[in-house]
Formats: sequence, structure tokens, C-alpha cells
Amino acid sequence: MSGIYIHIPFCKQACHYCDFHFSTSLKKKDELIDALTRELELRKDEFKNTTVETIYFGGGTPSLLTNSELELIIDSVYNNYDVIQNPEITLEANPDDLSETRIIALSSSLINRLSIGIQSFFETDLKLMNRAHNAKEAKACLELATKYFDNISLDLIYGIPGASNAQWLENIETALSFGIPHISSYALTVEPKTALASFIKRGIIENVDDEQAHEQFNILKEKLEASGFVHYELSNFGKEDFFSKNNSAYWQGKSYIGIGPSAHSFNGKQRGWNVSNNSKYIKSIQQNELPIEIETLTLTDQYNEYVMTGLRTIWGVSFVKVESEFGEIFKDYLIEQSEVFINQHLLYIDDEHLRVTKKGQFLSDGIASELFKLNLS
Repeated sequence: MSGIYIHIPFCKQACHYCDFHFSTSLKKKDELIDALTRELELRKDEFKNTTVETIYFGGGTPSLLTNSELELIIDSVYNNYDVIQNPEITLEANPDDLSETRIIALSSSLINRLSIGIQSFFETDLKLMNRAHNAKEAKACLELATKYFDNISLDLIYGIPGASNAQWLENIETALSFGIPHISSYALTVEPKTALASFIKRGIIENVDDEQAHEQFNILKEKLEASGFVHYELSNFGKEDFFSKNNSAYWQGKSYIGIGPSAHSFNGKQRGWNVSNNSKYIKSIQQNELPIEIETLTLTDQYNEYVMTGLRTIWGVSFVKVESEFGEIFKDYLIEQSEVFINQHLLYIDDEHLRVTKKGQFLSDGIASELFKLNLS
């Protein structure tokens, strides 16, 4: 089974930390929606032998689209692809877009999962990040959303300059008070060419403290696991039966098509990405041309991709899969390279799988890079 990701490149305003592709102008929204539905049609043969299990609206801010616009895009998926019964259909949404009227309307649509960009329940944090909503709106939208949706995820950011561990714990406890079954949480990162990077360079905002971010990650993990959440992927925590199918498919290496400007695609052998420019994207699609660049992955690339994604999850990296798909030389290399991390209690072997320990989880991406294989075809 496979998934479809749809990138909606519009936002009300720019968050200071964001380096995703988006525009604060909605002038080309109608043309963009037409282009999205046309790209779905142009690419239908890529999934002619598989079924679609998940549809994910990301961004940007997909909740800026009206319900009828979202339904038009969903209809295009159903008209061009074989979709399973009761697929997971997720809408990323900002609290300021989720009025009670809107939530009720969404609950009557095919969308059955909300991913709400809360980030923090503290006004100072939201202002620092230049979020479009305030703390009152964050709590109000969750109060309403939980009345109409069972499957809700919310995003929280840790490692925010000036936010204490006590504040971070209060953020987590506030989220838990709404009975949310899934939480995605990320460390604040300073991306080049963002407003945040500029403010830190000019001394307007303190730099991110990696040690405190690590402490807050451990607080998050301890609190959520004590509350019945499973830490199934580095940044994702879910109650049983509420793991994100979209996220899980990505980390388990399943195929997905990315629709829209800057959207990425993956089929196991190739990685593709659309042009990160709304006008160029629309013009290309109007000419029935896909504005996509494609990279064919070598066997080594495929191995490295599997190690990177596998170590981030509870499923780990299977030695059996490595040997069967990449060869014995890769398996032997993985065993040899992992030995130092096993001795440091950062990795362990269980049931023919290599997994990260609790101590190693925060470092999993760095550990994975040390296990990468180079110079093989």
C-alpha cells in the first residue's frame, strides 16, 4: 500500500523558524488547486498496481483551503487511484482556522484525522516563533476538536530559547489534559536564511541550547510513556491504534507520491522532488509537464536510507532485510560498524534487529550516519 502527500504552499504569515516552501499571497490559489488535481491525474499510472492507504494534506497551512476546495482534491484522488476503504486522510491545521463551524464541517467530510500545529501553549513562545494563533486559541480549538474527532495529533516544539524545563512540562501536561492520542514533537532548529537565524546572529534572540533541548526530549519521552504513549518514531508518540499511518509508512520505506510545489516522492528505487516555485509549478502542469527532478538511488543509497529511517523507529533495522535486499557485504559492514555503539550502550540487537537504546534515541540520526556505507554501487 502507498500514500499520497499533497503540499498546500500557503500561509497567513511566516513563522520565524520555518524553511518550508510557502507563500503568504493567495493570488494563485485557484490556479494552484487546478494544478494539484491535474498533477494527480498525470501521475496516476505510478500507482496503477497499488492501493492508496493514506492521503495527507501538509504545508504550508492546508486549513487555509475551504472545505469544498479540499473535497475537490480528495475527489481527484478517488477518481484517479485505487483507494482502500476508510483510508487515513489527515489535514494539517492551525488553531486560528479551526472555529466550531469549521470543525463540524470537517467532521462531516472524508477527512478523519487532524494534525494541529499548536507548538506551545505559552504566549511568549508563540510570539517568538511568530505563530498566527495565540495560546487562548490553541486551547479553545482543542476543546472543540476533541468533541468531533477521535483521531487528533498535535505538534509541540521543545528547545525554545528562554523556555524552562518547567514550562515545557506544563506544555506537555496541557496537551495531555485534552485526551489527545498522538503527539509529534520536534526540537527547534535554526535553519539558514530564516528570520530565527537572523535574530540569533544579531543577538535579538538567544541561541538554541542543545543540552537543554536534550533534557526536554527526555522529559517528553518520560512523561508521554508514563501516560500510555508509545514512542514509535524519534519525533512521534501515539496511543495504541493511533500511530500515524502516513508517518509509519514513510519511516518503513513505503512508496508515496508528493503532489504540489516542493513536494517529494519516493518509490524505493527513486526519489523525486517538484520545483519549489508556485508560478513555475502551475505553468508546467498547465502544459501537461511534470515539474519534477528525479534521482535514481544506488544500492548503497537505498541501504543508507533504510538505516537512517529504521533507526528512528521502534521497528529498528532488520539484519535479515539488509542481507536479502542489499547483500551479505552490507550486513557484515552494519554489524562491524555498530559494534562501537553497542559497546557505548547506544545500540542493541534484539531478534535480529538493530535498535537504538533509550540513551541513544536523541542521537539516532548521528549514529545512523556513522553506519552509512560509501563507495558501493
